[in-house]
Amino acid sequence: MRGAMGSSNTAGGGVREESAMEDGGADGGAYPPETPAFGTFSEGEKVLAYHGPCLYEAKVQKTEIRKDEWKYFVHYLGWSKSWDEWVVADRLLKFTEENVAKQKFLAKNQNVDKSSKSGRSTQSKPRSSNDAKVDKEDLRNQAPRGKKRKGQTGTEEKSMRSAEKLAMLQFPPTLKKQLVDDWEFVTQLGKLVKLPRSPNVDDILKKYLEYRTKKDGMIVESVAEILKGIRCYFDKALPLMLLYKKERQQYQEAVHDNISPSSIYGAEHLLRLFGAVLLEVL
Repeated sequence: MRGAMGSSNTAGGGVREESAMEDGGADGGAYPPETPAFGTFSEGEKVLAYHGPCLYEAKVQKTEIRKDEWKYFVHYLGWSKSWDEWVVADRLLKFTEENVAKQKFLAKNQNVDKSSKSGRSTQSKPRSSNDAKVDKEDLRNQAPRGKKRKGQTGTEEKSMRSAEKLAMLQFPPTLKKQLVDDWEFVTQLGKLVKLPRSPNVDDILKKYLEYRTKKDGMIVESVAEILKGIRCYFDKALPLMLLYKKERQQYQEAVHDNISPSSIYGAEHLLRLFGAVLLEVL
């Protein structure tokens, strides 16, 4: 994902637009030094916008000067308005035949990469959790395939199915932004998180269970079951669908023998798991 998202959801599920132009943009006369009087893109223009590693059709709805540079408020065509956001010019491309070809090329490469990791070749655009009901069968198909390991009980399978309930959760704008930044740090800047993480996924889930136990005054069986399912799903999904190409060697070096990925990786990759469920399955 390129750049950070600049929008936030309101209680009604829409996007709260930011304040008006800064630094004299509102008076219609003065522009900050070295800032062009007109932006690269205009209101109502159809463009291609980067969202993660791929390009999607979008429409520029507003343009403003913010902090000495043009910003564009875009709506992704066919998406929920909750994904509308302010972006910089670097996130946009003119809608030309050449750029459409680039869009198809990126989508094809993304599909090939997904196919090699999860056995699925179809690409799904990110969508809000309010857009549609969860297709539980599709979620089960998303889960990594393989032979049932010895010791994998019916309770464990039940716990993993319980994790599907997570798909009904809202995905806050701050976490969307974190996914964007995470993608950029790894794929564009080559910055990998240092392993092992502290707290790791096991620690995070344990602390959440302690929080809920203290809040409810007792251990809620359904919560414990869901958290166990998350851990199982994370361990299975990490090497197949949660790592970028530049992270695979690091994974081979860090996870070996009977080491559980959830004891090595932390919040960054746990967030990717939630993103994979909410942004691709829905």
